[in-house]
Amino acid sequence: MIGLNNFMLIKVKVFPASKKESVIKKSDDSFEVEVREKAERGLANRKLIEVLSFYFKVPPSQVRIIKGSRCRNKILEINKN
Repeated sequence: MIGLNNFMLIKVKVFPASKKESVIKKSDDSFEVEVREKAERGLANRKLIEVLSFYFKVPPSQVRIIKGSRCRNKILEINKN
């Protein structure tokens, strides 16, 4: 987790179309997230943001995909304000 003031950058590997939803912390800045939605029309990305906002206890508007919106491996920014 790289923290700049109240920002945090994390690496996430997403597993779309999973049977369950879960967040697995691999290291301080690396997570694996399973979501039920398929990776089409941005559904998995929207659910990823929703799941991570619940995990970090921030509103969904404070979670943003920085890199990898069309890939399984992503970098996300979380604003902890």
